[in-house]
Amino acid sequence: MPLRLDARDPGFSAAFAALVDDRREGSADVSADVAGIIADVRKRGDVAVAELTRKFDRVDLDAQGWEIPAAELYAALAGLTPELRAALELAATRIRAFHERQKPVGNDAVDAAGVRTGVRWSAVEAAGLYVPGGRAAYPSSVLMNAIPAMVAGVDTLVMVTPTPGGEANPLVLAAARLAGVSRVFRIGGAQAVAALALGTSRIPRVDVITGPGNAWVAEAKRQLYGIVGIDMIAGPSEVVIVSDGGSNPEWIAADLLAQAEHDPVAQSILITTSAAEADAVAAAVERQLLTLSTAAVARQSWRDFGAIILIPDLEAALPLLDALAPEHAELMIADPDALFARMRHAGSVFLGRHTPEAAGDYLAGPNHVLPTGRRARFASGLSVVDFMKRTTFLDCGPAGLAAIGPAGAAMADVEGLAAHAASIRLRLE
Repeated sequence: MPLRLDARDPGFSAAFAALVDDRREGSADVSADVAGIIADVRKRGDVAVAELTRKFDRVDLDAQGWEIPAAELYAALAGLTPELRAALELAATRIRAFHERQKPVGNDAVDAAGVRTGVRWSAVEAAGLYVPGGRAAYPSSVLMNAIPAMVAGVDTLVMVTPTPGGEANPLVLAAARLAGVSRVFRIGGAQAVAALALGTSRIPRVDVITGPGNAWVAEAKRQLYGIVGIDMIAGPSEVVIVSDGGSNPEWIAADLLAQAEHDPVAQSILITTSAAEADAVAAAVERQLLTLSTAAVARQSWRDFGAIILIPDLEAALPLLDALAPEHAELMIADPDALFARMRHAGSVFLGRHTPEAAGDYLAGPNHVLPTGRRARFASGLSVVDFMKRTTFLDCGPAGLAAIGPAGAAMADVEGLAAHAASIRLRLE
């Protein structure tokens, strides 16, 4: 059974703190294995990638081909049913429009001292996109990762995806074509991340790697950060739903299960002001599990990590939300904007009773790649800016340097950096 907490109980603070501190990210230490894979790819390049792909995915890259031909991507897109192609195209259009509004604007100004300063934004040259190819295929993740890169102006977008047994998912390939992916390689795992970060004879080196993956993929991204940029270290998915007693229990139950079906260690939490609603939602979850095709995974997640928290009023929800810093927060209340205005920490917020998190997963527009594991306290979801960098510039000119140079030279003297001081004073003379 999921955890049941009541904010009015004496032991609530300790029980809630334990809920917040539960990372759900597993105890298996894969760092040594991943370090070995990275070292092998660094040393042997394509040979190591080929051997590991044969071992883990049962694919002979030299026989089957390292790269999936562009013609196969075209064929996958053309082979979609009209309904599914229209859905993907709608999603792509909406995601692109939302991310176009994120493009940062630089600045260029001359101050009172006559010194010109500013910021220029530019895209990275190449980005790598990791797409899982195991239990499920997610064309939505292809769109959510690739489209911001294209909006940013990335020149080359390289996708890697494992093809267990040699089979590539046509939906993933169709989405790649629709999003404008440049090249697709049939490799996965930590070795694929290493190949993208380090470059091999066959796999081009990229500047940024984004996309979800298992513990080995996440650890490879962590170890290679600094050699290459990454989006984030992602853990199991999560949702926190706040309700005021006026929501449809079936809707809440469906939203809780939509998160739970992702993974046995995903987490779904309901915070409600109504004991009757809490009971009704718990019963609705059990009913829906009876007919849910993904019930095995969802039931384990709900049983082991689900929670229902009863609070006296909506004011009490605010500190709980900020402590949980959820990846997804649904505010299924009469006035969601009032609570949203005061929230500090969440990856993405879904306002009102008619805004299921699932709409954000696919085609609403905002990105579904979001910080998990309470990381929304300091991190944000994937955006156009993740594929860009800012360069500052400075133009003093004779007058500007005359105005600010003496102070700069004086500071250099205090720090004992004589050449710094000289480089300014020589110009002032």
